[in-house]
Amino acid sequence: MQYDFLKAFPRRMKSVGLYALLLSASGQKSIWKEFQFSTEAEQLNMDFAVLLFIMEQSLRELPCTTDDIAAFIDAVNTRFFHKPMTYEDCRSLGDFIVNKILSNEGSPMYFDGFDFEQSAWQQIHISYVANRIIYLDQEVRRTSYYLTDDGYNLLLGTLEVENNMKLTIQEMIFRMHLEKQSYDQALEDIKSVFNLLRIQIQRIQEAMNRIRRNVLDYNVSDYEKIQQEDLDTISQTRDKFRGYRETVQNRVRELEERRINVHLLEDGEENKLRNLREIEAYLNRAIDEHQRILNGHFDLKTLYTDELEKIAEMSLVQRFSLRTELFNRIVEQPACLERMDIFLHPLFNRDPERILNLNRVFEPQKTLEAEEEESGTMELDFDEEAWLAEQEEQKRLKLKRVDGSLRILLESAVRFGGIHLSEIRDGADEAEYAQLIPDVSTFREIMVELLQARVIDIRKLRKERADFIWGEREEFSLKDRILKMLDSRSEWGRIIRVRIEKDAGAAPVLFEHVPDGSGTLLSVRCSDVVISVDEGDSDGI
Repeated sequence: MQYDFLKAFPRRMKSVGLYALLLSASGQKSIWKEFQFSTEAEQLNMDFAVLLFIMEQSLRELPCTTDDIAAFIDAVNTRFFHKPMTYEDCRSLGDFIVNKILSNEGSPMYFDGFDFEQSAWQQIHISYVANRIIYLDQEVRRTSYYLTDDGYNLLLGTLEVENNMKLTIQEMIFRMHLEKQSYDQALEDIKSVFNLLRIQIQRIQEAMNRIRRNVLDYNVSDYEKIQQEDLDTISQTRDKFRGYRETVQNRVRELEERRINVHLLEDGEENKLRNLREIEAYLNRAIDEHQRILNGHFDLKTLYTDELEKIAEMSLVQRFSLRTELFNRIVEQPACLERMDIFLHPLFNRDPERILNLNRVFEPQKTLEAEEEESGTMELDFDEEAWLAEQEEQKRLKLKRVDGSLRILLESAVRFGGIHLSEIRDGADEAEYAQLIPDVSTFREIMVELLQARVIDIRKLRKERADFIWGEREEFSLKDRILKMLDSRSEWGRIIRVRIEKDAGAAPVLFEHVPDGSGTLLSVRCSDVVISVDEGDSDGI
């Protein structure tokens, strides 16, 4: 298709049709004038007020009969609109809004949207409300109204989703389609995410233009709102999109390897590969837009601060008229010309004289040449790759110490079903003791994570790992390490739950000669805890 931006055009036109059909059905109806709703604004405000009332009743799972709608209209009119309407008039108006405008007297409503991919018109069905039969007090049979999906979409598009939530919702939809491998839909989602980022940049630029024109016309609440939206966007996009990009790159690599090995992919897989490459391109552009938003955030903050400071400085300047304050007074008293320098002196202000700093009097002074030689001979040698490699090695060693300690705890818990930390200490030999508590900080971190978790559901963790995209995590995560350790040993496959409980009545457990990482040996006192495991059958059920 030549114009890719016209894809899924009927979906866009359905959003347009939600408003167009409502305006068409509500406008130019003589019954409005009977109730003295003469302007289109009054009519539409009442339409949406009734829609919101039906949505509120639907969300609360309460009945919404014509009597309920009439009572709502009567209350709103009495308090706000002040139209001369009786309760029966309110009942008639509610029946008109629900059955004539929103339900079209029971006839289906359609809006035509052109499908550019099929080169044909498409009838789009639209329905705002539906009804069902309910029984009040188990005897009275009544009709209750509720919103359909179209009705919810109409109202959610007006206010319910704030700007800072649109990006989060769209990103969640994109992740869901990516996990389900619906790459054509994921491509449309990432385009929408990219458009939201572009809109945020344009919003920042517009705010900066308004500040440059006149900072006093720019509201502080608008500045606070856009700054908060920037911070939300910055915190949400960068790391997540990098993880998505790595996932997409891995899947592209898998499909390309299959094409190399098999020489030919199926049509569906070719489309998946093409969509994945486009998704990767949009993810790269989205990460670039993130950087532009970050720069714009600080530029807007600096500009707003500078403009406010300039306004504050201008308020300190005293203005006067030369004719009244200078010329007229000299004409009245020519002798004032002798003291004219007093009046003109502020126009020729000089920089203040240097003041002696007594704190530097007794400091050793250096000549400029010596300072230049020292500054010229200073060299910085920083090898970024070596530093990163060192950091990775430190993370690897820490995870190795964590795995060793967790293995001792789990082996003891599996062997006895449940065991105290004091019993593990007493039964450990010298090598196991060194693995159990390799250093103070690692052991403290493990015990804090275990006590906070209390119950670790292994089946739930496995389900989450199967359903969601997990990025590679090098830092310590208790649940990830335990799950990997259980998966690595087949005899532990029946474990379904790990429990950690503090034994408040037991004496603290003392560990002696524990290294603190700097070469010093310490004694560590820890609360006694009970570590136990629950087992299922051979399938872990």
